[in-house]
Amino acid sequence: MIEVREALSRRQQKEFLEFPNHLYKGNPYYVPPLYLDEKKIFRKDYVYYDTCEAVYFNAYRDGRMAGRISGILQRSSNEKWGQKRVRFTRFDVIEDFEVAAALFKAVEDWARSKGMEEVCGPLGFSDLEREGLLIDGFDQMSTFEEAYNYDYYPKFIEKLGYAKEVDWVESQIRPSSDPGTRAELKSMADFVSRRYHLRIGESKNAKDFLARYKDGFFDILDRSYEKIYGTVPFTEGMKKMMIDNFNLIIDTRFVAAVLNEQNRVIAMGICFPCIAKPMQKCGGHITPWNLPGLLRAIKKPEVIDFGLIGVDPEYANRGVSVILANGISEMLSKPGIKYADTNLNLEDNAEILNLWKRFDARRNKRRRSYLKKLV
Repeated sequence: MIEVREALSRRQQKEFLEFPNHLYKGNPYYVPPLYLDEKKIFRKDYVYYDTCEAVYFNAYRDGRMAGRISGILQRSSNEKWGQKRVRFTRFDVIEDFEVAAALFKAVEDWARSKGMEEVCGPLGFSDLEREGLLIDGFDQMSTFEEAYNYDYYPKFIEKLGYAKEVDWVESQIRPSSDPGTRAELKSMADFVSRRYHLRIGESKNAKDFLARYKDGFFDILDRSYEKIYGTVPFTEGMKKMMIDNFNLIIDTRFVAAVLNEQNRVIAMGICFPCIAKPMQKCGGHITPWNLPGLLRAIKKPEVIDFGLIGVDPEYANRGVSVILANGISEMLSKPGIKYADTNLNLEDNAEILNLWKRFDARRNKRRRSYLKKLV
């Protein structure tokens, strides 16, 4: 017998949070999120609940936990895009189509009860969360910023009437193996910098970097990501949450702020030391015993993950991206760095995908956001 219950009690909420670790136990590609961050979704004062409603469901097969799913009514997104949608997210399930069908029915019924006409996803509260269902690259290790899923997930979702809305692609990149290409990239970056009187902003440490450039950073993101699929405007709460998280992991070796003559930020690139392996080892639970391993991964990374890259639309057609590309190439040339994971790039984002042509890039994953009309 299959039973779906809303996760209301503390026990049910704990089951919801811990289910993925049980489902993917021993899987070498799955990387858990930080448990303390995930736990915040059940707090009434969670940062997104000023613009969102959410529901959380657990599914049980013969009394045993067998799956989970969340539905999000993102009012800011619906208002921005003129839609009547609920997003599904945090979907995980055993290899049992009937359980998956019961979970999606619960979310779809909830969406109808809210007067919504479509369900899409996987999408979180904003694009700062994990998004997209893995449809290719099941034998590739996830980054900390993205979710993993088994290969039967897309089969189940498509069988339930969901169809592709957008795809993202991901790549591993290394500096070009051709010295001439690297030299040409640096020459182009120097030329664009001189022509438009641009420079890379300085900073002493992470705290100083954020103090100097955080306002310009959010302005760039709001403007350059305005028309990107799934994005929502930044609230003050979202900004504070992001800055708090950045303070923990940001490293000035892997960030760049491009400034104009007026010292205004016109482009920004933020990458993070990869913490996937220490997060696997601790199951997403940071303790005094496993903290040293996490700190070592941050201080001496072998891999870096791309976070957020943005260019002021006013400068988008002036070749400013080559300055960021050159900065990334220099990051990847630092001692000990093997490669970078780009994380998600929309498959039709020609500007960013063309950027990776200046590197030795290997496309290794594809993710999808699905859509189903309810009326």
